[in-house]
Amino acid sequence: MQEVATKKIVTKIEANPLLSKQNDENAILRVAAYCRVSTDSDDQIESYKAQVTHYTDVIQKNPKWRFVDIYADEGITGTMAKKRPNFLRMIRDCEKGKIDLILTKSVARFARNTVDSLKYVRQLKAKGIGVFFEEQNLDSLKSDSEMLIGFHSVMAQAESENISENVKWGIRQRMKFGTFKFRYNLLGYTKGEDGEPKIVPEEAEIIRNIFQLFLNGYSVDQLKIYLESNNVATAQGGNIWNKKSIRNILTNERYAGDMLLQKTFTENCISKKVKKNRGELTKYLITNNHPAIIDRDTFKLVQLEISRRSSKRKTSDNTITQQGKYSGKFALTELLVCGECGSPYRRRTWVRNGEKKKVWRCLSRVEHGHTYCRHSITIEETKLQACIARGLNRAIKNQESALNVILAGLSYAVTGSNETLDIFAMEQQIKELDREMDDIVRLRKQSENPQKYKEVISRLCSQMVALRNEIDLAKAKIAADQEASAEIERLKKIFTNAEISFSEYDDMSVRQVVRYIRVMPEGKIVIVLKSGLQIEESIEESSNE
Repeated sequence: MQEVATKKIVTKIEANPLLSKQNDENAILRVAAYCRVSTDSDDQIESYKAQVTHYTDVIQKNPKWRFVDIYADEGITGTMAKKRPNFLRMIRDCEKGKIDLILTKSVARFARNTVDSLKYVRQLKAKGIGVFFEEQNLDSLKSDSEMLIGFHSVMAQAESENISENVKWGIRQRMKFGTFKFRYNLLGYTKGEDGEPKIVPEEAEIIRNIFQLFLNGYSVDQLKIYLESNNVATAQGGNIWNKKSIRNILTNERYAGDMLLQKTFTENCISKKVKKNRGELTKYLITNNHPAIIDRDTFKLVQLEISRRSSKRKTSDNTITQQGKYSGKFALTELLVCGECGSPYRRRTWVRNGEKKKVWRCLSRVEHGHTYCRHSITIEETKLQACIARGLNRAIKNQESALNVILAGLSYAVTGSNETLDIFAMEQQIKELDREMDDIVRLRKQSENPQKYKEVISRLCSQMVALRNEIDLAKAKIAADQEASAEIERLKKIFTNAEISFSEYDDMSVRQVVRYIRVMPEGKIVIVLKSGLQIEESIEESSNE
């Protein structure tokens, strides 16, 4: 059967008028402009104003253009689009179909990030929206423009990276020579008339109080409640305290008069992601940089206490993670342990005959019954506290020698040196200084004016002496493995300022002198002081469960 030939039919589909406006001589284009300057300097602000004025005039004077808006970001980086609110507003308006053409001074003004530049140019091009770069005379809608835009974007990004590296180098040089400026973004300090940090007495008292309360057993949560309930103002002048801010105060070496520089670093100038420096870059510790609010021994004790609390292991089998949590609410939560199974004791509320009673029970007994701990006793809180007070009072009452033993042994073990000042790092630093000294001595011999090197040689000698002293101290601590004496002095001050008395139970006093308390099945407690001294005391009317 012979097939019948079909006639070809051609149907004309008109171009989308929205997408063909660029080629339509009679079309009225909706035109916007994008302007940006990266700093707040006077010169840049004038440039910013000039750009805004220029593009407003250019657009409004063209009869084929209709002015939409000037999108301008002032004093903002061009490496990240997400940090340019007006740029993103312009892109959203493009998505809504409000703009046909965008004018901008150059590729660098549009974006200094190659990925962002090409991404948004392609995104706009797909919608028929052109970007005209005045300095390069480039129109993004032309077929050969993308390669040139990409090239100029790479150049703009490279320029940003180069500027960033130069700035970093300058900052690190200031760190190296100890001329890095003190940042006044914390409580306790203000800039003095001589340009150096000056202590603000009222704020310094707040800082000392925070450190002292932490050593007395307060948790960060309790410190937050205390500060807010006493209407203590934050560094920003507010009255709501952030727990992270409190932790930052407790770990900030600036309160001890030192400055540890380059604790964090910016990964690169494009992502601007700030990372904690865990050894990727050199750190610089400037000791005795400014007046201290917290003495060095107290500061070290706080760091030891932070480490102790954060290294606690879980105590309950019902918890998901292996990490324990410090409790500052009751001193006995941290101190009371079962003499039979070693589990901690926990505070519980019993209700008997409609009457509530606070008791302390072995956690293993609470969670597993008699499976692992058959003979632990449950103690009523008032009787337990009275028993502890009796034992402590009996140990020191009219016994000066016993008191001296307690005071002499109250200390914390040295757990290690600062990570930036370990022996290996300091020895390497001395080697570098030795090499630098050799170079300076050689230059001094060859110089016609050797006196100009005298100050440099003196500085290098001082640095090496300081480092060798630090090494000797660190090695002595490690070799002797002896306990620090700062806690002894702190507690001596406490006891000399007020009469020691344990006639009544007091959480704070117990925290200061007791290492732990064992609850024995036979109805006794053994109080172990931080000195190692043990006190045995019977519990009256204890109950078995």
